[in-house]
Amino acid sequence: MNARVPRRRFFVAFLVVALLTAGVASFYASSRRDGLEYVAGKTGFLDSADEEGPSVGSPFADYGTDGVGNERLSGGLAGIAGVALTLGIGGALFFALRRRGAPTGDAAPAGASASEQD
Repeated sequence: MNARVPRRRFFVAFLVVALLTAGVASFYASSRRDGLEYVAGKTGFLDSADEEGPSVGSPFADYGTDGVGNERLSGGLAGIAGVALTLGIGGALFFALRRRGAPTGDAAPAGASASEQD
């Protein structure tokens, strides 16, 4: 049996669960401020925050999707895009940085003691 098939099934199932969680769970997210805004309001420095942050004008600013009128759909699409981007960038880094095979040399196998090497 090919060992890649179960691994592929796992990754596909993981991707489906992650996308469903991002898309569906965002419908039920709290409409209240996030934790950072809450603490800033409680400590009194919320009004001093710069309203023109780096995400203003971006397609996914303020946990939504620009141009989508339905607030729930907008949040769901932003969540799905976030998951896709995170997994895409993480996967690309993983494949770029992974080892391409066993290291060469006379290293002892893992767990072998010095007496077993002779």
